[in-house]
Amino acid sequence: MAVQVKICGIKTPEALSASVEAGARFIGFVFYPPSPRHVEIDIAFELVQMLPTGVRAVGLFVDPTDEQLSAVTGRVQLDMIQLHGAETKERVEEIKQKFGLPVMKALAIGSADDLQKIAQYEEVADWVLCDTPSPQHGGSGQSFDWSLLKDYEFQKPWMLAGGLKPENVGEAVKMLHPTAIDVSSGVESARGVKDETKIQAFLAGVKGL
Repeated sequence: MAVQVKICGIKTPEALSASVEAGARFIGFVFYPPSPRHVEIDIAFELVQMLPTGVRAVGLFVDPTDEQLSAVTGRVQLDMIQLHGAETKERVEEIKQKFGLPVMKALAIGSADDLQKIAQYEEVADWVLCDTPSPQHGGSGQSFDWSLLKDYEFQKPWMLAGGLKPENVGEAVKMLHPTAIDVSSGVESARGVKDETKIQAFLAGVKGL
């Protein structure tokens, strides 16, 4: 099965249209104010209305309160919640129960010891996302050592993130065969500014694998 693509940090209709037309199956909206990719709830509401059937809207949060989650999910029709902070297994389970949406837990993979976290969170999350350790909670533009995951047998669907771009995505997919790949800074012309040409090039590269 072909690897699917998530374009994260979408803020404009132009970037959303470019992503969908090029074949992205997941569109990520960042609800984390310190991020240059943060999107206001009303804008996200409008953008999600543009998504065709079959393309899933993913809301990214960092250690959110129930109030923050309610404010977004009450207005924006999300298909999945992505947790990118230090949320515990118990908190992941709680959010799933309270909000009735699939949850993807992002995990920083910096050493072999971090593989234990994957198994733990697979018990409660619907997806896991393996990313580069970063104080900014993703979007660092840096890759981690993919060979750490080479022999790991995932029990749940998973996404690979961290420093992916048209030049290296082929190597990553061939080595790890993830369910999906997640790109943000790799398709930007500046921090938080999506580049439609780079989006098209990235997805074309994935389709060509």
